[in-house]
Amino acid sequence: MSLKAQINDDMKAAMRAKETARLSAIRLLLAAIKQKEVDERIEMDDAAVIAVVDKMLKQRRDSVAQYEGAQRFDLASAERFEIDVLNAYKPAGLGAEQIAAIVDEAIKSTGAASAADMGKLMAVLKPQLAGKADMAEVSKLVKSRLAN
Repeated sequence: MSLKAQINDDMKAAMRAKETARLSAIRLLLAAIKQKEVDERIEMDDAAVIAVVDKMLKQRRDSVAQYEGAQRFDLASAERFEIDVLNAYKPAGLGAEQIAAIVDEAIKSTGAASAADMGKLMAVLKPQLAGKADMAEVSKLVKSRLAN
């Protein structure tokens, strides 16, 4: 079953169970997927759906930080709930040691030696790690490896 079909099934289950908050979060995700399909005139595969989920998770994390800074803990709590719902559609992430091994292998294969080579290195890493690791954390790891 494709990820998009699973999301649709989860929406129907949330409707039947009358879980309004969960249903709302799933509908937002489906709307974002549909919008991207209409804009680009494509049928999204699982990798593209995961990219949409990642984008929405980043937005929610940013919102949580802003809401907490403004002392709006009720809104931050609602965003955290949506983060939990969205995280269910992400594949199991890689462990820190697995990510480090992939980064080290990419450094060897590209011959990256300094921070100037970071763009070239990230271009190699992104297809391998997208959806499986937080790319911001990967970027920090790459910077630290290239600095040494």
